[in-house]
Amino acid sequence: MLTAEDYLTGQVLLIDKPLHWTSFQVVNKLRYEIKKAFNIKNIKVGHAGTLDPLATGLLVLCTGKMTKQIDTFQGQIKEYTGTLVLGSTTPSYDLETEINETFSTNHISEDLIHQTTNQFIGDIEQIPPVFSALKQDGKRLYQFARAGEQVEIKSRKVRVEVFEITKIDGLQIDFRIVCSKGTYIRSLAHDFGKALKSGAHLSALRRTKIGEFNVIQSQTVEIFLKSLPSE
Repeated sequence: MLTAEDYLTGQVLLIDKPLHWTSFQVVNKLRYEIKKAFNIKNIKVGHAGTLDPLATGLLVLCTGKMTKQIDTFQGQIKEYTGTLVLGSTTPSYDLETEINETFSTNHISEDLIHQTTNQFIGDIEQIPPVFSALKQDGKRLYQFARAGEQVEIKSRKVRVEVFEITKIDGLQIDFRIVCSKGTYIRSLAHDFGKALKSGAHLSALRRTKIGEFNVIQSQTVEIFLKSLPSE
């Protein structure tokens, strides 16, 4: 069992983020429980890369002096699996918001789906979703979006190493993506729909790897909390 000194010296914790939790909520919960379990007045805890509330999977948390490594972990290659739905879009590019537009999919074949992935492999320009935590003019983008305010978002260059279609079930497309830091899979899903001359939105997302860390090595929040000493 780890000690208070272990956490203060620094640990890397691999957590499987639950659905509907924000990454910040996971950090806050673990920080609070570690402080309580060891009667520590203060301890640094941070995460190496945000996951959206509707995403699950690998969240790398660092404690104590290991928080200095967060930037290093954040910069590493990431792998995701997920599902996108063809034929409709949402303002958030996922299921956080309701479908706002529908499109014909009659012209889309399985061959076309597979061929279109090639447009998104390599260095690509991408516009982040307006429903995101990126800051612009001192505000989070989602704050503009929820207030109904228009904001111009600049594109950014990201790199996609792998974009693999793993299953096609009607309009639901399962995929695996390996990509650089800063890649928004929601934007990729949205742009993929456009490239198919239709629409698309993300319906499920799971982060499976960050660098050498694999979600298989992770533990749930509940299991981690059971590992802490109880009063």
